[in-house]
Amino acid sequence: MNIVKAVSFKVASTLMFAVMGAQVRYLGGAYPEGQVAFFRSMFALIPILIVFGWRGQLKGALRTQRPSDHLLRGVFSVVGTFCTFAALARIPIADFTAIAFASPLITVIFAALFLKEKVHAYRWSAVAFGFCGVILMLTPYARDHAALTASMAIGLLFALTNAFTAGGASIQIRRLTATETTSSIVIFMTLLVLLVSLLTLPFGWRMPSTWQDVAILAGIGIAGGLGQIFFTDSYRYAPASFLAPFDYTAMLWAFMLGYWFFGEVPTLYVVVGAVVVASAGIFVILRERYLGLKRLRDTPVAAIATIADGEEDPDAPVSGTAKAA
Repeated sequence: MNIVKAVSFKVASTLMFAVMGAQVRYLGGAYPEGQVAFFRSMFALIPILIVFGWRGQLKGALRTQRPSDHLLRGVFSVVGTFCTFAALARIPIADFTAIAFASPLITVIFAALFLKEKVHAYRWSAVAFGFCGVILMLTPYARDHAALTASMAIGLLFALTNAFTAGGASIQIRRLTATETTSSIVIFMTLLVLLVSLLTLPFGWRMPSTWQDVAILAGIGIAGGLGQIFFTDSYRYAPASFLAPFDYTAMLWAFMLGYWFFGEVPTLYVVVGAVVVASAGIFVILRERYLGLKRLRDTPVAAIATIADGEEDPDAPVSGTAKAA
């Protein structure tokens, strides 16, 4: 446990992802999503390979007995990446970030459907409350039809789709962490996005018009790669249930970067809706922590000793490294 390092890495990861989003927003759809995704994955490999190589974690990173599970996790990432870039090219950063906060709530739904985890009334109520926040954020677009251009409508749809793919990716990561290393999960995902995005080359890639655009495309990848590393490192020093609420610092970075670089001021609906969604998400996280501690208290000492010796807990809904929804 090192709380200072854990929180520092976690907040740094949200900042890097926000910087990545701001750079995508700056390009404003000047380049196809597939091309942006390719640069993001290619340049993300630079910090990923350097850091994991320095730690000696590259050996065996591409060795796996679960290629199909990596493929499914990669599909979620591919769709999420394309949706992220398509949304950020069309709607303000703060709006996109606030809608993305719904992904922990979607994870609860997916955990109940696909992992067969028991989700009781408390968490279902939090999910319903959180989605009320999403509806609140979308209210200005529904009320002011003149402001809802076709481009913005598409952007909102992509943002919502990204929230669902993020929830699906979380479930798949929870499955993979039982047997796979962090380096394996990150590298497989990055390489798959790189490959799929390269396949879009015949569909309208553009030669960057200036060196500034080249630098921004590279910066998107480097910021994304650093964000992944900081995100992973934060969990080396503190439990996931402690760190999860710090994900919501992303909204602060989104507000600041959106205002400083694009003059985007979030509406009151977005601010209040984001607070509602974040509150629901934090409640779910705290509830997970409470249930995890309760299971630990209710487990007999002999069973804990057996699990510590390497046997799997038959009552555990997911692996030891994963959280219960």
